[in-house]
Amino acid sequence: MIKIDEALVSKISEKGKASDRRRTMHNFHSRSDDPVQRMINAIEPWSYVRPHKHENPDKREVFIILRGSLLVVEFDDAGRITDHIILNAENKIFGVEIAPQIWHTIISLEKKTAVYELKDGPYIPLTDKDFAAWAPKESEVGTKEYIENILTFLGITTA
Repeated sequence: MIKIDEALVSKISEKGKASDRRRTMHNFHSRSDDPVQRMINAIEPWSYVRPHKHENPDKREVFIILRGSLLVVEFDDAGRITDHIILNAENKIFGVEIAPQIWHTIISLEKKTAVYELKDGPYIPLTDKDFAAWAPKESEVGTKEYIENILTFLGITTA
């Protein structure tokens, strides 16, 4: 039995907070070829997950909030926002499923945010994600402004 409790989520969150990327993944699947990839993603505000989609092979992705607040954004092929949701357990908005071939990103809105993530496997690094050419690469100049533009467009402030 794998137990997901406050102690585990706090331990993972501390690792994410201390990392250069301001986030970390804790995998529950033991092999990259597992047909269901299961993990906790602990993510701090201003961490940057470059918009991406999963295709060839198509994969759906599910986010279920454990703690904090997470903005999930979908885009069209030109990078225009088409939909969004703020996951927050206190507000009783618990999760979202992203269909294959949909551009998306996640943005933490609170410190110590943690989300349970599920994605179709297998995980093959070369084909797992297609990154959006219209969004800056991780650690590239302009990533903070890109996040700020999304938040401003949606009228969202971070804690």
